[in-house]
Amino acid sequence: MVLTLSPAKYGKLLSKAMPKRIETDSELDHFVEVMEGLSRAIAHGEAGPEEKALHSLLSTLIKEYDDRTCPLPPGDPLRVLRYLMEQRGLRPADLTPLFGARSITSLVLNRKRELSKAHIRKLGDFFHVSPVVFLED
Repeated sequence: MVLTLSPAKYGKLLSKAMPKRIETDSELDHFVEVMEGLSRAIAHGEAGPEEKALHSLLSTLIKEYDDRTCPLPPGDPLRVLRYLMEQRGLRPADLTPLFGARSITSLVLNRKRELSKAHIRKLGDFFHVSPVVFLED
C-alpha cells in the first residue's frame, strides 16, 4: 500500500519530531514518546497517512538503535522476551494488555503455553523488534 502524503502536513510533523539517527538514550526516550502518541492516534483511527508514515520512520530508527546498542541474546523466544522485559524494566503485569489476561501472561512466561501468532505480532510491535525473534526454530 502506497501512502499519499501531504507535503505540508508531513513537513509540519517532521519539524516537530525532528527525526534523525538516534545516538543517545535521551533521544531514544524522546522518539519513543512521540511514537507512543502516534500509536494511540493510529489505534483510535485518528491518524492520517502522514502520522502513519512518521510512526513507521520512528519505528525504523528505534529498531536500528536497539539493534546497535542492545543486541538480542541468542536463544529461544522466551529467553528473548525475558531479556527485552529486563532491558525495559518491565514486570509480567506490564505485558497483560498484549496477552489479554494475567493468567495467559503467567502461563507463557512459565512455559505452560506457547505464544500464538497474535502474541508474536503484538510483542514484535510492542518491543519494536522483528516478530521472527519470538518464533521457535
